[in-house]
Amino acid sequence: MINKVGQVMLYVNNQDEAVNFWTEKVGFSVISEEDNGQGMRWIEIAPTNDAETSIILHDKELISKMEPELNLGTPSLMFFSKNLDKLHNDLSNKNVTVGEIVNMPSGRVFNFADSEGNYFAVMEKSK
Repeated sequence: MINKVGQVMLYVNNQDEAVNFWTEKVGFSVISEEDNGQGMRWIEIAPTNDAETSIILHDKELISKMEPELNLGTPSLMFFSKNLDKLHNDLSNKNVTVGEIVNMPSGRVFNFADSEGNYFAVMEKSK
């Protein structure tokens, strides 16, 4: 039986640029980095070292050659934040493209774009 989401695969054009974006601008940490010595490299990142779910950054071009039938589109991810206003300001101050904070029935939300123009959402959650 499945009991949690372990990892989300994110296929990017430039792994180093993606790592810099997620660590320097969003505040994630690199949990691990693997390289099989034959060009296959992946980097695991997460908001904290004890996060239950992490993101694996894969090279989109390499994966498309290895698995041509694989969907390499960016997943729609919703992150949670305890301090939405501070996060919105921090990302704005780091020149990240951010949308306006919107009130939804489930809570306040805004979206932001990574360095490759992929959009992600953040919702305010107190827990």
